[in-house]
Amino acid sequence: MTRPMIAFEGVTKRFGSWTAVDGVSLAVEEGEFCVLVGPSGSGKSTLLRMVNRLAAPDAGAVRVAGEDIAGLAPEALRRRMGYVIQSVGLFPHWTVARNIATVPVLLGWPRARVRERVDALMRLLNLDPDRFRGLYPHQLSGGQQQRVGVARALAGDPPVLLMDEPFSALDPITRGTLRTELAQIHRKTGKTILFVTHDMDEALALADRIAVLEQGRLVQHATPREILTRPADGFVRDLVGREEWGLKRLAVETAGERARPDAPPPSEQPPGEPLPGDMPLRRALSEMIARGVDRLPVMDAEGRPAGVLHLADLVRS
Repeated sequence: MTRPMIAFEGVTKRFGSWTAVDGVSLAVEEGEFCVLVGPSGSGKSTLLRMVNRLAAPDAGAVRVAGEDIAGLAPEALRRRMGYVIQSVGLFPHWTVARNIATVPVLLGWPRARVRERVDALMRLLNLDPDRFRGLYPHQLSGGQQQRVGVARALAGDPPVLLMDEPFSALDPITRGTLRTELAQIHRKTGKTILFVTHDMDEALALADRIAVLEQGRLVQHATPREILTRPADGFVRDLVGREEWGLKRLAVETAGERARPDAPPPSEQPPGEPLPGDMPLRRALSEMIARGVDRLPVMDAEGRPAGVLHLADLVRS
């Protein structure tokens, strides 16, 4: 049995007569990308804020790497975690480099190591160090500021990254780009990420597992595919969106999973560039429509033929 990186054990939080979080028990495994999703007032941000002790539970316990955080000093705990919020929270009178270096400097890292870490993170977040290192937050776009915020959260190499609706104020194009970059960062670093959003599409695109909250209660905790194929109740089904349920399901399955493995002879091979096996079925459908065909070859991760995806396979149960 592996020990969860983050564990909520019967956690309850009240603000006066309002119960924001109601007896939630939830485990986030090490290296997992867990998304808390639900409408406004469902308790998702309050739950996240209890992990770094910005809020304290009235009942139950929160554990990080097996330790009850109630016995840890808040400052020391927060230095073990990255924290990204919607408003970014950059220091306006500090340069980009100094903002990113906040935690490493507090941890007493040597100057050369700090600079190396800052430059590496800027490159990871597609910010050219030579161009952006000496700029100030007001000189950046909203998307660039959010990239700096993510880099700052990662700077001390924390095992846990907490993200509270970090992209919700951005335009759709920038939001989509940052979402893709965050997924790549997760794959490269293996950080445990707890991410809050009210957008189910964002949750489906990012999560290893999704925790659905309603009025402070945990309604379902499952993989994106399980959320789509076996929603716990009508609330989850409505949150997913009944009208586009089928298309959203195509977004969490891949061409390789649906392709017919029996390769036809060369004379009968479908024309066109093969699809990568890890391409979501939704994109595969788009490719078929764009190319005006009803089948396309599929290749595996090594570039070898892996079968043929037919249009009929996209609706196969």
